[in-house]
Amino acid sequence: MVFPRRIYPSLLAHAQTPLVTVLTGMRRTGKTTLIKKLLIDIPNKNSLYLDLQRPDNREIFEQKNYEAIYETFMARGLSAAESMVVALDETQLAPHAPSAIKYLYDHHQVKFIVTGSSSYYLKNLFTESLSGRKKIFELYPLDFGEFLTFKEIKFSFKDWQNKPFDKLEYDRLKTYYEEYIRFGGFPQVVLAASDEEKRDLLLDIMSSYVNIDIRSLADFSDERNLYKLAKLLVGRIGSRVEYTTLSRLTGLSRQTVNNYVTFFEKTYLVSTIPVLTKSPTREIVKARKLFFCDTGLANSLGDLSGGAQFENTLFNQLSRIGSLQYYALKSGNEIDFILNGELALEAKETPTEGDLASLLRMAARAGLSKNRIIGRNQSPKFDDYAWGGSIV
Repeated sequence: MVFPRRIYPSLLAHAQTPLVTVLTGMRRTGKTTLIKKLLIDIPNKNSLYLDLQRPDNREIFEQKNYEAIYETFMARGLSAAESMVVALDETQLAPHAPSAIKYLYDHHQVKFIVTGSSSYYLKNLFTESLSGRKKIFELYPLDFGEFLTFKEIKFSFKDWQNKPFDKLEYDRLKTYYEEYIRFGGFPQVVLAASDEEKRDLLLDIMSSYVNIDIRSLADFSDERNLYKLAKLLVGRIGSRVEYTTLSRLTGLSRQTVNNYVTFFEKTYLVSTIPVLTKSPTREIVKARKLFFCDTGLANSLGDLSGGAQFENTLFNQLSRIGSLQYYALKSGNEIDFILNGELALEAKETPTEGDLASLLRMAARAGLSKNRIIGRNQSPKFDDYAWGGSIV
């Protein structure tokens, strides 16, 4: 059974345009499933699927004669009498593919649907060779609503920014949300039958990232240092990235640490968000806060506190809704998230009156009139204010 993803309607619509449709994201997020479903659902059945993990398929794009590639498509069953649709899976494994795609798009109007496990490759090379000819879609692990869909649990979307806390819905979904916090949103992990299988899959996903993505995409000489740094970053979820401190702890140069973190971000392992700046003389103006793409994956790398797990999970939910920043003073006081530059959000495991008072003060200082505390656990004093982790 193929469960729907929120990205799919827009992906399907674009797959029926002449432009190159690019689907990227971390491995094991479901890109292959979606690309195969696209070939079923689009009207044009003059289509071909090529898995570039297979050496014989990669060899097609090693040919310097692009007309020979076009003839290979026909030899594989496509008709030149009508428009062709070619789906390329794991495009980052065929470095010469972008120039071939450009030629075949320009000269034969071949429609390409391509996937790749890294913006590090796809965004950079495709930007140069396919400017104006493509649209990039990014696929992430499941959000909580998709998680519930994969679990076949019915739910309704809530206007969580404006409506009061719904205790009945909170009680009904709390167990599922705790599972989501613990194991994250990789589709295979969500569908796994046991906790042990979920843990094994998360370790396998991280191993694949190290052994495939890092080796095929980066010119880093020591993968052990990257793995060591990734484990250190888990302990800094929700904190500002301090490159000097990380350099001292790893024994790597500051520039090397910077390069590694940039690579992690471009390959979807982590994300960083900037500060909302109002008064540079009093606020933190440069450092970015760091989060992992999936809380389950972060849990497999280290021991996260309950607060870090919740804040990281909340980040991944909010990042699908809009743009995120944070707000901080040099005194150490901060607001966890600013959504779309206007809504102040504070993540608390169990909100208190002091948390509310602090948020109101900080929001006023930041010039934000809208604010919300989001609680992992129900807080009786804030039934009308705290939303119990149920952003779906």
